Amino acid sequence: MQVTGVRGDTDHPANFGRLCTKGGTLHLTMTPQVMAQRLMHPQLRREKLALRERVSWDAALDHAAEKFARAIREHGPDSVAFYISGQLLTEDYYVFNKLAKGLIGTNNVDTNSRLCMSSAVAGYKATLGADAPPCSYEDIDHADCLLIAGSNTAWAHPVLFRRIEDARAANPQMKLIVVDPRRTDTAEAADLHLAILPGTDIALYNAMLHVLLWEDRVDLDYIRAHTEGFDALKTLVRDYTPAMAADICGVKAEDIGTAARWFGQAPAALSLYCQGLNQSSHGTDNNAAIIHLHLATGKLGKPGCGPFSLTGQPNAMGGREVGGLANLLSAHRDMANPEHRAEVARLWGVADVPAKPGLTAVELFEAVHRGEIKALWIACTNPAQSLPDLTKVHEALAKCPFVVLQEVSADTDTAAFADLLLPAAGWGEKEGTVTNSERRITRVRAAVPAPGEARADWRIAVDFAQRLESRLSRHGVTLFPYENAEQIFNEHCATTIGRDLDIGGLSYALLEQSGPQQWPLRSGTSAGTPRLYADGVYPTASGRARFTPTQHRPPAEPTDPRHPLHLNTGRLRDQWHGMSRTGSVPRLAAHAPEPVIEMNALDMERRGIADGDLVRLKGKRGTLLLRAAASSTLRPAQTYVPMHWGGRFMSGRGVNALTLPANDPVSHQPELKHAAVQVEKFATGWQLVAMRRDDEGGLHARLQPWLARFDYATLTLVGRESTVVVLRACGGTDSPAPSPELLAELAAAMGLDSPAALAFNDARRGIAKRALVEHDCLAGALLCNETRATDWLLDLIARGGSTAELRKWLFAPLATPPAAGPARGRIVCNCFDVSENEIRGDLAAGLDLAALQGKSKCGTSCGSCLPELKRLAVQRAAAAPTGA
Repeated sequence: MQVTGVRGDTDHPANFGRLCTKGGTLHLTMTPQVMAQRLMHPQLRREKLALRERVSWDAALDHAAEKFARAIREHGPDSVAFYISGQLLTEDYYVFNKLAKGLIGTNNVDTNSRLCMSSAVAGYKATLGADAPPCSYEDIDHADCLLIAGSNTAWAHPVLFRRIEDARAANPQMKLIVVDPRRTDTAEAADLHLAILPGTDIALYNAMLHVLLWEDRVDLDYIRAHTEGFDALKTLVRDYTPAMAADICGVKAEDIGTAARWFGQAPAALSLYCQGLNQSSHGTDNNAAIIHLHLATGKLGKPGCGPFSLTGQPNAMGGREVGGLANLLSAHRDMANPEHRAEVARLWGVADVPAKPGLTAVELFEAVHRGEIKALWIACTNPAQSLPDLTKVHEALAKCPFVVLQEVSADTDTAAFADLLLPAAGWGEKEGTVTNSERRITRVRAAVPAPGEARADWRIAVDFAQRLESRLSRHGVTLFPYENAEQIFNEHCATTIGRDLDIGGLSYALLEQSGPQQWPLRSGTSAGTPRLYADGVYPTASGRARFTPTQHRPPAEPTDPRHPLHLNTGRLRDQWHGMSRTGSVPRLAAHAPEPVIEMNALDMERRGIADGDLVRLKGKRGTLLLRAAASSTLRPAQTYVPMHWGGRFMSGRGVNALTLPANDPVSHQPELKHAAVQVEKFATGWQLVAMRRDDEGGLHARLQPWLARFDYATLTLVGRESTVVVLRACGGTDSPAPSPELLAELAAAMGLDSPAALAFNDARRGIAKRALVEHDCLAGALLCNETRATDWLLDLIARGGSTAELRKWLFAPLATPPAAGPARGRIVCNCFDVSENEIRGDLAAGLDLAALQGKSKCGTSCGSCLPELKRLAVQRAAAAPTGA
């Protein structure tokens, strides 16, 4: 049984059936070719230098239980740890949390949500009293002013951005303010873009509050009735004049004033924010500073109003609900509160739960590095690619005595360090629930069975926990009696009764009958709560929201003469996290086909760097070789590298080899959004490109060891109906050109060594070329040192076109052969496979946006490409001769 297509649920209140490019292509991650690369069976190595071997589930889990039990007996419960994921279902999360804190007695269970959402959690708790986003997506439809901060929503939350576009069309008076150092597609759509310098958010929001106070646009009645701490903040922001903040932020003072007035004058103002605020060494205060604007104006708890943190993963919210972080307890209970700990202990049937907070993500891997963690269980995440300071993380994983990885893929960056690999069920194969940004709980159902011996994540954790119970001499009734996911969900619901997120009235049956629901949904009610704090009562000791003094602080790592550039990291439009899933779909790479560093053109000119040149990116913790791309989205002295590319796709470990492990002191979220770097041109001595159609799958994984054999290399996928694996490599001027023996070895590895393959060699100039034609179609090619034909050859391989008219040109040093048109170039619309060159050609022919969409349908499905289409249309109109 196979998933053959994906369609959005038109009745779901979060998206009304809209899907982004990633959601719309999920079925392509479940093709027979991709599924053949799935982790299907447990694999174990009993010694670090041994190869892993297939074992039974019983052998795997018995071995793991014995390893964990021995570590706990000999070194104590805090010698083991769990690092899990915001992509687990709530039921999975619940079991892991109970396993660590209830059975073992350690709070060492943290999650990759620490890297994206913990500052939002801490910001809500510091100001509103609980980790409870007060808004709903429907508030977008009612807002008169929308402030988007630190989020390229058009790319990172494209379905939500479509809703914003719809709301603006329905209310042309709505003002859109975007705060982002880059002029992203989101910023391009704004009425006002505040391109602040990295890390200066607090100064901006303090200055906006200063203007609101100065111009009497605050709601003093609301402040007096529902808040506390305002006087201290009022005194603090008195110094944050627009002029002062303008100097700090690098924006115009009058623009700060305009933003404040639009926000203050609007009957309903809504803020949306994400990683630009969170991934900071003062992320908690960033969040608090933007929340202050809502509290000071009373724009909270009513339609179109409130501070709305956008969740970075599909179930980071569900993980927070069950207490799945090292400093949280189930149902938003406070770990430092003895009564809360006692409540959880009673609910779980254990003597107590530990009071000492566990190790958070960065702290955890630092402890692993120091040798304090003897057994580490990782589930559904890839810390060897996603954590900061990756050199140290890799060292830590290599020295950890026992590492378990519970995954769908056997070739993630982290898998190389696993002593035990456990095959987990993936999307479309699991039962449970997830909670989205607006507190809406959705039922997840399995469409197909998990492949091979893969199991649901909760099932794996339960089977392990039951084995561990006996080894820890816990006899009697098991803490983990679950036979299905629904039993776990019911227990989770029971733990929330009486809490702010009370879902005592929720059940699988209600979710099936009435659809997704927002918490709280208390017993005796039949529908959830779309908006919180409408009565002005907050879950704090006083019942009042809190203003907290927030002072501007610079990023943790300032630039200096040796590292004069700011490095920013973030998302691509069509990729997800470490690309262990989206990276298997060739069409998702069409918009951004290889890793690059984006730079301001002036910075490139000063360094003698041209577009497409290879550069060395140097930081204080590592270096990386990348192609440079000039970008008009960046101010001088700023650079941008997408976070997705790791060691499976490029030589080096990816951008997190350069990011730093500096944490926010409250949220413990690392500052992944800023590092100080230098960029210099890399002198290239030679280059090669090898490409091969891969109809059966597996070639990409087999070629990954080749990445380490070159100074610079990338390994990517191209294609739509077929898959083409592309290896690009370069060496420096001091690096010898590839020998004939190495080229022959590479040709064999790529299946280009057939006797029928065409070959051309010019030893004097170091040029070597191969081409494999099968059934009149070009199946693969290798070009060394003369690579001008790369693009059109790649197009020819990907589309499977006939070589009858082109065979004589296969080795010609031509960017475009006489018998064919130019290469299609970068794809803008993934849904309908429309390239940038085709779009520019149609616009030049006189088509406007509507006509362009009527012809090619671009932008009419998921809409992710709409901002770029609009930008291309505007550029064409601006370039057209007057009167044209």
